[in-house]
Formats: sequence, structure tokens, C-alpha cells
Amino acid sequence: MKTLVHLLRHGEVHNPGKVLYGRLPDFHLSPAGSEMAEKVAAHLGGRDILRLVSSPLERAQETAAPIAAALDLEVAIDNRLIEAGNLFEGMTVGVGDGALRAPRHWAKLRNPFRPSWGEPYSEIAARMLAAVHSARDAARGHETVCVSHQLPIWTLRCHLQKRRLWHDPRRRQCGLASLTTLSFEGDELVGVEYAEPAGPTAVDAVPGA
Repeated sequence: MKTLVHLLRHGEVHNPGKVLYGRLPDFHLSPAGSEMAEKVAAHLGGRDILRLVSSPLERAQETAAPIAAALDLEVAIDNRLIEAGNLFEGMTVGVGDGALRAPRHWAKLRNPFRPSWGEPYSEIAARMLAAVHSARDAARGHETVCVSHQLPIWTLRCHLQKRRLWHDPRRRQCGLASLTTLSFEGDELVGVEYAEPAGPTAVDAVPGA
């Protein structure tokens, strides 16, 4: 019995202050992000998707909404799909500016392998894996979509493909509104595929999460 779990990263967020918004409330999709969500909905239209699950954050639910409308599905909320916790939420963290220039924050950077500035990678992978297993079990023999965030999706993919969890964020293959699809035969993971139905993410995309 084959089951597909599509992990969808949310679309572009309106973030003129270029802060790392993390789990902060009231960060919504930009007009471009809403267009991305519509493109993903069109891409997924007609597929055998029985269930749609989202992170509780607004940008994820807004990305899920066009899919729900296209497939006549309710959007279930799973808190395990939420963005990673981060001590730099609400700050700018670009190279050479913002919070990283302040000595009072340097202690947060002492261990990049855990990481010391936020939720441990191992905990992100564990909760995401549990969310995926729940979504898979609820749609056995069919497909399901889980709307989440870049770091949680990439961390889970690294875990499943037995890569190290610590990494260079610039090397994540998880663009805006991208799909990371996990294929299961029964309970066994048999494949991982990646697609960008809304197009590649621009190199100067607004940062945040």
C-alpha cells in the first residue's frame, strides 16, 4: 500500500523589516506568497489527496487555504509542524548587521551543532517525524499534504536520509512553496522527491523563516 506525504513549505511572507519572525504571530503571506499558494493548489489539483494538515502559524494556514478550496478539504492543525523555536525571533540577523553584531548575543552562538540559539535539531526531527507518521496513517493508500516551514522540513529530510542534522542554511533544498514528497510502502519510506511548483526562490528573497 503506497502513501504519499507532501511536505509543503509556506509561500513568501510580508516582512518589510527583514526580521527573523520564527513563531511570532501576525506574519502573513505577501501578494507574491499568495500567488505561490495558488500555483501549488493548481499543481496538486486532481491528486488523490484525502487530508490537509497545517502548522498553526498564519503563513502556513494561508498557504493551505487555496489547496483546501481546490480539493474541498478542511485544514487540520498539527502543532508539531510549527516553525523551530529561535532565540533571535523579532531581530535582524543578516551577516554583518543586526543582533549578531552585539556581544550580548554571542553566547547564543556557542554550539552550532545543537544549535544553542534555538530548538535542538534532534527535537525538530522527532516531532516532524511523528507528525508525518500521523498524517500517513490517516491517509493510508492515498496522499496527504502537511504545510510547514523550511527548517523543520529540511531537518526531517536530513534525518530520513541519514545526513548530519547541523548544516549551512544556505544549502537547504527547500524553497518557498516547495514540495518535499515522502513515499511510503506500508510503514517503510521508499523515496524522497522534491519539486518547486511555484518556481525557484529568488536569491534575494525576503528572509525570516
